[in-house]
Order: sequence, then C-alpha cells, then structure tokens
Amino acid sequence: MDGAGAGGLSSYDYRHYPYRRPAELDGKGPRRPVVIAGAGIAGPTLALSLALRGVPSVLLDDDDTVSFGSRSICQAKHSLEIWDRFGIAQRMVEKGITWEEGEVYLRDQPIYRFNLAPEPGHKFPAFVNLQQYYVEEYLYDACLAEKLIELRPRNKVVGVQPRNDGVAVEVETPDGRYTLEADWLVACDGVRSPVRHLLGLPFPGEVFHDQFLIADIKLLGDLPKERRFWFYPPFHPTNSVLLHRQADNILRADFQLGRDADPEEEKKPENVDKRLRQMFGPEARWQHEWTSVYTFTCRVMERFVHGRVVFAGDAAHVVSPFGARGGNAAVADADNLAWKLALVLKGEAPQGLIETYDGERRAAARENILNSTRSADFITPKFPASRVFRDAALSLARDFSFARALINSGRLSVPTLQAGSPLDTPDVDADWSSGPGPGRAMVDAPLGNGWLVDRLGLGFTLLMFGRSAFALPGVTAVEIEEGGLARQRYDARPGTAYLVRPDRYVAARWRQPSPEALRSALERGMGRT
Repeated sequence: MDGAGAGGLSSYDYRHYPYRRPAELDGKGPRRPVVIAGAGIAGPTLALSLALRGVPSVLLDDDDTVSFGSRSICQAKHSLEIWDRFGIAQRMVEKGITWEEGEVYLRDQPIYRFNLAPEPGHKFPAFVNLQQYYVEEYLYDACLAEKLIELRPRNKVVGVQPRNDGVAVEVETPDGRYTLEADWLVACDGVRSPVRHLLGLPFPGEVFHDQFLIADIKLLGDLPKERRFWFYPPFHPTNSVLLHRQADNILRADFQLGRDADPEEEKKPENVDKRLRQMFGPEARWQHEWTSVYTFTCRVMERFVHGRVVFAGDAAHVVSPFGARGGNAAVADADNLAWKLALVLKGEAPQGLIETYDGERRAAARENILNSTRSADFITPKFPASRVFRDAALSLARDFSFARALINSGRLSVPTLQAGSPLDTPDVDADWSSGPGPGRAMVDAPLGNGWLVDRLGLGFTLLMFGRSAFALPGVTAVEIEEGGLARQRYDARPGTAYLVRPDRYVAARWRQPSPEALRSALERGMGRT
C-alpha cells in the first residue's frame, strides 16, 4: 500500500526505543544464528517464535519507534493464537475492539449482515481491531523482556554478502558501520525491502490505480462497533466507504476516491472535514488522528528463499488492503519459518526443510492475492460490464441470498490452505466427512476447563481421541476423552488421531494409526524423507 500520510493530534504516545552502541563497532560480537532485518510485525514475531525454541537472534530496525499511523488494524484469530504464546494476545484483546459482525449498505439502506464467527467455542474472537502501533509496542515489550533477542533500533542494513555457509550483513548506525556474521538473514523489512534491492531481486505484480483516503478520527459521541461498508452512500454517492472502530474511540473512515483525485488536496484537513461532515452530520464533533491517501499493488517474489537469505511479510509479498490479509499473512510467515529454522539450526532437520517454507508461503501469498484481488475488482470495477454486474448483485442482495454471496467487500483473513506440501501425509482413510485435513489449520475447541489451542506443544503434537498406547519421542501427546465440540470439529471416533505441526497445521490424520504410520508421518513432517 503506497500513500502519503498526515498526522493530527495523536492520542497515541510514541515511545522512542534507545539506541545502544553495537559491540561489533569495537571489534567484538560472535557470529549470530539469525539476523532479522525489520521490526514491524513479522520481524518481532519471528524473533519471539525463535526464542521460544531456544534460538537467539538480532533484530535490526532503521527506526527507533513503532509505525506511524494505525495502518494494519484487523488482527485475526489465527494471529492472536500465535501471539498468545508470547503472552501478549490477551493484552491485545483487552485493548482492541472485538467484532464479529459486519453490515453492507446500498446507498443508505442495509442490504445484509454477516457474522465472521457464527459458532461459539474458540479462545479468541474472529477479529480484534487494534492499531498497528499498539501491536508493535506489545511485540517490542516482549522482545525487550527476552534475553535471547537483541533489539537494535537505528541499525540500518546497507549491505548483504551471501555466502555458502551464511551471510555477512553490513549495518549503518549513528556511530558508524559494522558487519554482522550470521548463519541466516531473514528480511522482514517491508514492501520497499532494502535487502531485496541490495540483492537486485525482482518484485513482480499488478498495480491498482484507484486511490483511497484513510481518515482516522476521534469521534466525540456514540461509536458503531460493527464493520460497515457502503456502496454509493448519499454522503459519497459515486464510490464506496468503509468504517471501522479502533481502540481509544478512534474511527477509521476509508473513502474510495477514484484514479483522478489529487492526493495532496484530498489530505488537507478542510477537505477531509467536508467529507466527514457529510457522513456524520452537522452536529458531529471529532479530532483528527491520521490521514493518508494511498494506492496499492499486489506483488509476490518469484522465490522467498535465496540461499541463506529468506524473505517474509511485505518484503516477500504484498496484497490489496481488502480482507486484512497483509499483516496477518506476515505473522503466518513468521510462524511457518520459525520452527523450521530452529530444527535446522539444531541439526535436527536438513537444510532442505527451509525450502518448504518457500513453497508453502508462496502458495499462501498467491491465495491471499487471489482473494484480495477479487475484492478489489468488485469494489473498484475496471470495466463497464463489471460495474453493471456489481450493481445488479447489489440491487438483488436484500431479497435474494444468491446475490449476497456475490457481493465482495473484502473476504476477511482466515488461515490459508497448504495443499500438497511435501511435509504432509495424504489421507489413507476415505470416510472423513469433516475435520481439518492435511494442509489445513487446526481448529480450536473447548477442552476441559481450557482450550485445545493451549495444549499444543512447541514441536509436533499428537491429538488422540480416546486413550492410546502410542508415544512419539519429542511429540506432545494430547488425549481427548470427552465428547463435545472437539470431537465434532475433528470428525473424531474412538481411535482417531491427528498429527499437528508446530505452526498449528495438520500434517496427517488417521482413523486407527499404526506406530509405523505415526513415525513415518513425523519423519516426513520434519523434512527427513
């Protein structure tokens, strides 16, 4: 997402994290297992995930504070489950705005409502709206409290020298330049990735020329909790408008402007105020927080793994903002990569395991781009026939369910499918009627006095429905005796078993597994076969 932002009187207190002179400037400092470039969302998530597995890292960032502006605000359930391992997810839930319902309008009339989490029985809600600066703050706090993570603000990567057995990273600081020797470099340094540019790697994709205005305001009055999306509203009759509530009583109003709008004019407070006055009425009062006019692209690298340099998050792929798939995909990248890097660094898996990160997460990026592009095409039709189709679907949606299914105001982020991964064992039993198969994310459910997601180990986990004599070295075993939602969601019978990967994806499942089948699936899941 490319744009120019303007600030108001921000209610968020931007902290500046202290720069400290790196030991390497004085000729000290050992070779590092992992150096991470970029401390947005993906970088700190990766560093914390590695630390949980005993792997130290150096986290570099060219800035000394969190991202300016609210930016990525929709934090999905699958991201919260990952962050919960670091003890910060509940903090996000308590600070943010939990929402599960949305409403779509045609002009000034609601045409339908939708529910993102129609079934109960999950530890976390479908989405929490929380500004990116809070997410980064909580991640930074967790990094600073972790002895295995060295967070280095104002340390900018200015050179990368790949080697057969590692990477030399040249870093610029206020005190001069130094070189970090590392086994692996992970570039989480954003859509304009300096690491990607230093290596001369292409970033192909599609450019969307429509422009959008974000106006974050503190509205002094009653605030809607649900997501609202208007097509052709009376207060903006030529295009669409999206409204989200955030923490601190902040509202985000997102106006579609079209291709020919002047971004500098649109950002002027008096012009933003005109739009907001038409939207909220003559009596409304607000304070400006952040304003940005942006266009967006969908891009994906041809490969995410280049020797000992790995790309994650926006450095590797970028999607349109419709569907909250950017930041949440970055978190999933980090979760996928962390356990694989840890196994390889400890000598418990071959280096080829990292190649599966490339295949799985590039496929996820393509799925996210497909879904977000479909949303963009519906919201911003490129051809007259497309607009006729969209308007016909909108006019029929209030009365006909088939038309509601055609409306696409953003297919919101869910875990992507990892079909055909070489780490997964295909089903041998043909009688599954439901349940997450290999390549799909595990599903949470109540378990005893807690939650199934809390019972998973940092490594592989074996879910066993009923008592079992099976045991796999290094694998967390979870016996599920009771009936209820867990059995329903996993289509389980007595003897059913699921092998779940460290990133919460199903590696294999059986109706009645043999010890040989379990061991074979585990070896395959760790990239040993």
